[in-house]
Amino acid sequence: MKQVYDFTIPANRPWSGLVRAGQVLRIIDMEGQQAVDTLFYAAADTSERYSAQDTIAAQGAPYVSTGTELVANTGRVMATVVADSCGRHDTSAGACSCEANTVRFGHHTRYMHACRENFILEVGRHGMTKRDVVPNINFFMNVPIEPDGKLAIVDGVSAPGDHVDIRAEMDILCVISNCPQVNNPCNGFNPTPVRVTIFQPEAA
Repeated sequence: MKQVYDFTIPANRPWSGLVRAGQVLRIIDMEGQQAVDTLFYAAADTSERYSAQDTIAAQGAPYVSTGTELVANTGRVMATVVADSCGRHDTSAGACSCEANTVRFGHHTRYMHACRENFILEVGRHGMTKRDVVPNINFFMNVPIEPDGKLAIVDGVSAPGDHVDIRAEMDILCVISNCPQVNNPCNGFNPTPVRVTIFQPEAA
């Protein structure tokens, strides 16, 4: 496949990009243990967007990895995970927010930047609002389900250079928040850059 796009997302920052049907988006955890909160929208109509609930129900499993079909709220498959060197990606815990930080970690965290704010800023560039920010995938984030059914956020298992490849099954808008969280171990308490590349299949 031919690489047609390459960008490094700085720590704490958002990014968005168009991935055409058949192209492969690769997300690379450059330094390891960095959560990459990610949303997908149909490029033709952003009211069609990634559904964590439908994706979990379709595959009968709570985690995203090789072979996972990312399902939209319409039931259509938006993209497929075709390669994964990490093996652990969450789609249940959602994105951190200023409000959640305050409840979980105390009022002194109220004004720390968070993924929800990144998402709101970035979807606004595409004519959407905070109402269009839905439950997301947390690539490279380690969220085991405890015996009592609660979600635990623990140290990430991704190593420097680990990557996940997502093949678009339709034209999709990908929106990323390179997670700024420093109050739990999802980023090893040290947010770092990640890299996104897009590959185009070579003509037969």
